[in-house]
Amino acid sequence: MSSLHLPLIHLDAELVAIDKPPGLLVHPSQLDAHEQVTAVQLLRAQLDAPVWPLHRLDKATSGVLLFGRSVEVARTWGRAFEAGRVRKRYLALVRGWPAEIGCTQQPLARDPERPSAGQPHLPACTRWRRLACFEWPFQVDARHASSRYALVEVEPTTGRRHQIRRHFKQLGHPLVGDSTHGKGAHNRAVARWLGHSRLWLHALALEWTDGPRPLRLAAPCGPEWQGLLPAGAATHNLPPMPDLPTDSPRCCDTSPSP
Repeated sequence: MSSLHLPLIHLDAELVAIDKPPGLLVHPSQLDAHEQVTAVQLLRAQLDAPVWPLHRLDKATSGVLLFGRSVEVARTWGRAFEAGRVRKRYLALVRGWPAEIGCTQQPLARDPERPSAGQPHLPACTRWRRLACFEWPFQVDARHASSRYALVEVEPTTGRRHQIRRHFKQLGHPLVGDSTHGKGAHNRAVARWLGHSRLWLHALALEWTDGPRPLRLAAPCGPEWQGLLPAGAATHNLPPMPDLPTDSPRCCDTSPSP
């Protein structure tokens, strides 16, 4: 992967964004100390200039990844991400059929790699909208002759590590292809059915519309997603996520902080 040319989806004097392929670390990590190639390293070589990652994507996640081209830009955007001003939208394939729309605000332990007992738990909030339901004719659970999955659009309004993956596990709808928080039998069965093995999580779009310079970025899904996508999703033209029903907890206010 050291010769990989990263696809650019935005480039100007201050910012650069790539469509990160799955399987690529953003920056060096002690958890993957054997990995010698990172997105930061590749992009610096590709541009022959320094860059600073402005947010995180898990190694197995694909999609929009934004970098600053100066320390000042990185600082400004870093504060915006921390304040929740930058909206991020993902597509995910999950087990089962979750509610059509919903929101969870279950606090998450700071470090997902360690036992949660004794750790501080941080506020975390994730909204979702179900886009499509599937019932595929293969058996994973002995109780059922077929297996159910759903495509969801997800908007995390906080940025905890593995937030989407952990929240959907808590909801009983773990992401397909998640070797840490999912179930291997389902991961293998879907990989055979779709002919592709991956974590089914893609960072579809990112936007900061009330910043000093409004920006909207999007990364189209790879070809492995095409058979799953409803109209509009493939070209990131989904309508705005609807409000929750009035009897649902208003846990995910996405309005910018003052």
